[in-house]
Amino acid sequence: MTFDLSFPTEANQVHPLRLHVGETLFVLGANGTGKSSLMFRFNAQNRGHARKVSAHRQTWMQSDALDLTPSDKLQTEQNIRNQDQNDQSRYRDPYAAQRASIAVFELVDAENRRARAMASAYDDGRMDDLATEAEADSPITVINELLRESHIPIKISIRDNEQVTASKNGGPEYGAAQLSDGERNVLLISANVLTAPPGSLLLIDEPERHLHRSIIAPLLGALFEQRNDCGFVISTHDVELALESRESRVLLLRSCAFDGPVPRTWEADELAAGAPPDDGLKRDILGSRRRILFVEGTDWSIDKPLYSLIFPMVSVVPKGSRAEVEQAVAGSRAAETLHWLRAYGIVDGDGMDADQITAWRERGVYTLPYYSAEAVYFHPTVIARVASRQSSVLGTDEGILVSAATEAGVAAVRDHTERLSEKAAKKAVRRAVLERIPNDDELLAGNDLRIDNHAGTIRAAMKRELDAAVDRNDWEAILRMCPVRESAALDRVSTALKFARRANYLAAVRHLLGEDANALSDIRALFGDLSSEISG
Repeated sequence: MTFDLSFPTEANQVHPLRLHVGETLFVLGANGTGKSSLMFRFNAQNRGHARKVSAHRQTWMQSDALDLTPSDKLQTEQNIRNQDQNDQSRYRDPYAAQRASIAVFELVDAENRRARAMASAYDDGRMDDLATEAEADSPITVINELLRESHIPIKISIRDNEQVTASKNGGPEYGAAQLSDGERNVLLISANVLTAPPGSLLLIDEPERHLHRSIIAPLLGALFEQRNDCGFVISTHDVELALESRESRVLLLRSCAFDGPVPRTWEADELAAGAPPDDGLKRDILGSRRRILFVEGTDWSIDKPLYSLIFPMVSVVPKGSRAEVEQAVAGSRAAETLHWLRAYGIVDGDGMDADQITAWRERGVYTLPYYSAEAVYFHPTVIARVASRQSSVLGTDEGILVSAATEAGVAAVRDHTERLSEKAAKKAVRRAVLERIPNDDELLAGNDLRIDNHAGTIRAAMKRELDAAVDRNDWEAILRMCPVRESAALDRVSTALKFARRANYLAAVRHLLGEDANALSDIRALFGDLSSEISG
């Protein structure tokens, strides 16, 4: 049996997605990418076969015994089916309480049907049928096994008057309605799945609600195994859930276009089961846009928020060092299964020469035309634009603010050109030495190896160039040549622009780039054609 999960795309095409019985599809995406709307569509397309477990499901139970008659249940189920075809079901569920009651009803009814089948087989002398029915685990037995495997010390039972009870660690029984939110969530999700008719499409929205992944991941895996006669679609924010289920397919939602409140088209890519092979890379790219930009630094450094503003058309992923950025780009581009992904990288200039910049560019890694990312925040163009805003607030002349800021930055470097040029020279020398190391074949050939160390010449040249830039008050040149963050320059510039501390200035720059399209365009121009290549 096959389920139709096709949907329209922004290119006026139809994404022909199909799911077979026994298969699982995870739908991943950030808020606003249309996960709930797509689940609503899947439910509507498979009416009569789909069973939905809503994200805004009610976990509390009005009763731990049957509070529906069979006729009430049938009528309520029809009302729920009609409601699930209503677009409002994406965000509202007037039958939340009844869904919980139906789950309890079906759990009890499954036990009763099994007992009746066994009694009938015994009365008719069909001992083989009786043995077959007895060997099959009841839903309650399966749920208790799932609870045990999930390290939840609860045992569920059905007692007289068809009451669902629970006991903890073998203690006294109490009504299932008194279970914790997480425990009831396990019970209700499991009941919905285990009592579904064979050939059902089970749509589970945000199963991680009320449960830690250490519980929900093994629970889902066990449910998938129990119901390989059904298909599963799991909508979630939790990337790790998909990673835990290696045989599952993954649909990465990028965006959703709306006509008013009504969703019309989606942009998405499907990741085949088992791909990509590298889990570390998979964690970086799942849920990201079609293009990804690896940068130096960490999630908490200044690089990520800056590059996210400059290149909003990509997902920015910090990778730590320059070498790690290069490896991430190379690994992404080499993964043939990721035909929908294009990776780029940005690394700090660190005094790289033209040949080195060209070589890295050919590998998909762009070099910042300045020593480090701080230079973008403190670029003369940015300083001028921030000064303009400050002047309108403080009533200070813009030109005076700009001059004071650049002069303060240069003055802070003036007495430290020896140390700063030495720092830059060390990196340049180290890079030059590493690039002259022969490859394995050259080493095995037994050729003589000679690496010349021109550190003294490089250091002297850098010192002369930095001194010259300081003498001519060339702040932009200084940003290219040395690690200004290792001086007081950045704090001095911030103070000269009337900010209490550097963090306030950095926040003002990010606010500027978020609001001023012209300022953003000027900064993008610093990266050459990277923006147009990413957007193309």
